[in-house]
Amino acid sequence: MDKTQQSRHARRSEAGYTLTELLVVLVILGILAAAITHRVIGRLDSSKVKAAKVQLDTLSASVDLFYIDTGRYPTAEEGLQVLLTAPQGLESWDGPYVRTASNLVDPWGNPYKLKPGLNSRTPLLVSLGSDGAEGGDGDAEDLQFPELD
Repeated sequence: MDKTQQSRHARRSEAGYTLTELLVVLVILGILAAAITHRVIGRLDSSKVKAAKVQLDTLSASVDLFYIDTGRYPTAEEGLQVLLTAPQGLESWDGPYVRTASNLVDPWGNPYKLKPGLNSRTPLLVSLGSDGAEGGDGDAEDLQFPELD
């Protein structure tokens, strides 16, 4: 081999990565992404449950403020919208008790529900979970405040 052939051969071997090397790297990155994505999605679901519990607690405080001002809890017919907009004929309403309508929606985009509690006075605040339907397990489980044993 003369000098010209040696320099061409040297340049060719230093030219870059082969297709096989690139495919191996892409497969490894794909496996890592799949493993990490599963864990991140699991954390996202559990963080939404925690956020819903905190929001239910805060919403309960807003309902209590409504009670202090008006002497009664919101009715099922009024729903939680009464925390944002004054009902007709209720002069002692001193709200709004929540900042925006988004405060009345759980982390999954479903509206919080107001249900009668154990006694006739104190209502239950309920999130139907990720599925938006009664019952369920995991992140689809119904959450309520106050929590009942």
